Amino acid sequence: MTTRQLVTAAELTEAYLEGFAASGLTASQILEAVRPSVVDTTYFGRSLSRPVFLSYQQIEQLGTDIDRLHAALTGLPRRIFGGSLTAYARAVGVHERQIEAVVRGSAGTPSRMGRVDMYLDEQGFQVLEVNYGGGLGGLGGAVINKAMAAQPFIGDFLAEHGLGYIDPLDGLAETFFAECGLPPGSRPVVALTDWPESFKTLEQSLYWSARVLAPYGLECYPCHVGQLRYADGRVWLGDRAIDVVYRLFMMEDLLDPDGPGLIEPVLRAAERGEVALFTPMDSDLYGSKGALALLSDEQYRHCYSAEELASLDRILPWTRMVRPGPVTVAGRQVDLLDYALAEQRELIIKPVLMHGGIGVVSGWLVTADEWRQQLEAAMDQPYVLQRRVYPNVEWIPADDGPQQWWILWGAFLGSRGYGGMHVRATRQPDQTINISNGATGTCCFHPLG
Repeated sequence: MTTRQLVTAAELTEAYLEGFAASGLTASQILEAVRPSVVDTTYFGRSLSRPVFLSYQQIEQLGTDIDRLHAALTGLPRRIFGGSLTAYARAVGVHERQIEAVVRGSAGTPSRMGRVDMYLDEQGFQVLEVNYGGGLGGLGGAVINKAMAAQPFIGDFLAEHGLGYIDPLDGLAETFFAECGLPPGSRPVVALTDWPESFKTLEQSLYWSARVLAPYGLECYPCHVGQLRYADGRVWLGDRAIDVVYRLFMMEDLLDPDGPGLIEPVLRAAERGEVALFTPMDSDLYGSKGALALLSDEQYRHCYSAEELASLDRILPWTRMVRPGPVTVAGRQVDLLDYALAEQRELIIKPVLMHGGIGVVSGWLVTADEWRQQLEAAMDQPYVLQRRVYPNVEWIPADDGPQQWWILWGAFLGSRGYGGMHVRATRQPDQTINISNGATGTCCFHPLG
């Protein structure tokens, strides 16, 4: 191991901030230089004025941990439910209207296309949620890496410390070809297929995605699922025969009044072999926060290897389904409602399958009466309780002095394991860190080995 690999993230950050302050550059200059590269992405032109850093050891450990997390998550139906995907789906809060379509479309081997969203606290990375499927945001994060690395001072700093990054688009393309059964060198016609409502706001960024995926041999055309048609044993977008439907719509869209009518034809076409689906609908099952509750529950520890338990204990905060009765906390049995009321400021209520912070209730932001009402409303419904995580602060240069920001780290998983980072940030630590809520993007550099 080289001396460079032994440098901690804190030491890299300190050296960067000192060097930047002495460089004569301003935060505004960096922001103006980077903005054009991200204006058409899902970052919507927003970026921090510097990258963030991780050490070699952090990346190595993270890669191991998220790979074990994936194995534990996708093994839940077999390890706990006797191989029944239906029983597993019910246990993690999937609505009955969704189960048939999702289970019927199971690929057998779960997709590895995922992203693990985490805070970094004094103990290390802590998982907040896991997202699976092709519709993951932040795959354009490498654009910020490239733009940052091209800036004065930053490029020299990266070279001096031997820092680089993993491009999420590389992992996406490799996973896409592997899981769709496409031979290397083929050029499939791909429909980037969103939901009609979200397509209204994301259409521009999907055209950007089509452009950046073209060099990987993917001929992509953005659309929403209502624009697809089915004839002559093929799926069509206009007059183009589609080889792969790249699924951006989600399992929750099956609950839309129009959901089954729009989604079922795609699933049936995939079953008939008329089109490949990236990723299959069952991918979304493993992104349920109810799955994290199963992994966190001490009664199932015998289902995992010692290595898996070491990773789960390291990265997974206490999480339980909101159900009446006893739960285990630090080895002792307590009543869930009594515990949740007593520990209000240290807990958060989350719906199992929503995204973007929808339906989240932070105990420290509401009154005791409101908290009790929310707990009682969530009881026996598809919600989890999760222990609060206190993320570390990152200092980011601004023209009037360094500012405190809080970071949400999104580690991509693909066919080869760790596949790069999606980094979002906010100055409001009690706010859900989501681009749709105004969060800002940046990028991560680390030693590559």
